[in-house]
Amino acid sequence: MKQIIKVYILLLVIFITSCARKGRPEGGPKDEDAPIMVTANPPYESIEFKEDNIRIYFDEYIVLKELTKQLVVSPPLKNPPLITPQGTPSKYINIKILDTLKANTTYTFNFGNAVQDNNENNKLESFKYVLSTGKYIDSLKIKGNISDAFKKKTANSIGVLLYKIDSSFNDSIIYKRKPDYVTSTLDSTNFNFSNIKKGKYLLLALKEPNNDYIFNAKTDKIGFLKDTIMLPRDSIIKKDIRIFKEKQPFKFKRGKELFKGKIQFGFNGERKNLKVSLLSKVPANFKSYFQYEKEKDTLLYWYTPLKKDSLNFIVSNKDFVDTITVRLRKKKIDSLLINSNVSGILHLNDTLFLEGNNPIVAIDTSKISFVDKDTINVPYQLKRMDINKLALIFKKKPKMDYDFSVLPAGFKDIYETKNDSLNYQFSTKEVEDYGSIILDIQNKTKKNVIIQLLIKNKVIKTRYIKDSKKITFNLLEPKKYTVKAIIDDNNNNKWDTGNFLKRIHPERIIYFPKEFKLRANWIQNESFVIE
Repeated sequence: MKQIIKVYILLLVIFITSCARKGRPEGGPKDEDAPIMVTANPPYESIEFKEDNIRIYFDEYIVLKELTKQLVVSPPLKNPPLITPQGTPSKYINIKILDTLKANTTYTFNFGNAVQDNNENNKLESFKYVLSTGKYIDSLKIKGNISDAFKKKTANSIGVLLYKIDSSFNDSIIYKRKPDYVTSTLDSTNFNFSNIKKGKYLLLALKEPNNDYIFNAKTDKIGFLKDTIMLPRDSIIKKDIRIFKEKQPFKFKRGKELFKGKIQFGFNGERKNLKVSLLSKVPANFKSYFQYEKEKDTLLYWYTPLKKDSLNFIVSNKDFVDTITVRLRKKKIDSLLINSNVSGILHLNDTLFLEGNNPIVAIDTSKISFVDKDTINVPYQLKRMDINKLALIFKKKPKMDYDFSVLPAGFKDIYETKNDSLNYQFSTKEVEDYGSIILDIQNKTKKNVIIQLLIKNKVIKTRYIKDSKKITFNLLEPKKYTVKAIIDDNNNNKWDTGNFLKRIHPERIIYFPKEFKLRANWIQNESFVIE
């Protein structure tokens, strides 16, 4: 009897274990097939659509991934549709329309790659559902490519917009109204419009943080075609649509006291011809300095402290003029701090800079020592680069150790504050530790060109040329470099962005197609054709 019970229990355990196993049997083929749409209610490409609900059925359980990023409804709706279920596997998608659809219009619900099977995450790529509120389905198409006007790599998920050019169209429409059609590059830089009506259109590209399809020049990048799109003629856009950030009009923000004797003026937009002039009466020995902060829309204004509750200024920039008052309440002066850009190694192609947080008004060279590894004095010059920046100019020797030191009170700032002890020890390398890049520039544009050498998007060297010529970048560290050429249309020696309302495209930037992987003691020769 006990033996029978044991056999019964063993069979029961085997049965329960086998029932608990789920998924494909061991050794079975992996499911690599994407889900398939079986049917829809109403059917795909239905016409004279008057309902507010759509249900799409699939041959297996599916899940929706990154739906908010992937789903694009064209023409865009004021209120996004309600898509269910989300977060749980299902054999259907339900679309609840919360808007009143336009008459005689073809709508596309493009799910991108959001639809995936539940087990292996196989994607149903570029899945879309199409319907029409009219008597037929519009069938015209447009395709093209987006690129970034300034960066080598173009971001993904860029919106591409079509505005129908009719009696109600004007240029300001892109700031106020959603487009007539929209698509997205999703995970690529290519775009494809489908189910478009015949007609004339303005084509735009927008990279925006909130995807509302309304152009906001403060936050969005924009690209556009100057020429009108004519359908069905212009079904393929051959030139890239280049997106760029527009310059913002000048706007003064405010002035505030940071420390006693130090004011910061903030602004937005182009700072060309920005001037800050003092209106208040000050003593005869009053001194002031101003300078823009690096990579910030701010101007710093230093002045010799005085006993006043406030200072009045005139701020002007082209057509802008305003009078402002800055309240003075700070009691602490910003102590002088000196920093160097060099730590350990000074490359033969570089310069050691000393930069203070306040204007340096006096230098006592008797408190400065500069010697090499043999404690031999090194001839040098401290060249003023800015009101608070000095360059140490000297003849660098390869494979040499240096010691640059400054005793207390070697530097004095506008507040009569002096430095603490400073000491910078650094070395140089052998010439053989560096490499060179020689570029044979073939300029076929007949325009001025700016050639820039970059490391990780940071400009290291710049050359300005007009004709075809060879240029050499010497004493380069063994690193990865990229090279770009800016077509300087207006000859102002810098890259200029575009403007939609003025229909100005940004100046072209051409990147050399491959990255330079430079080695030590190596010369790399390349031809760069610019056309």
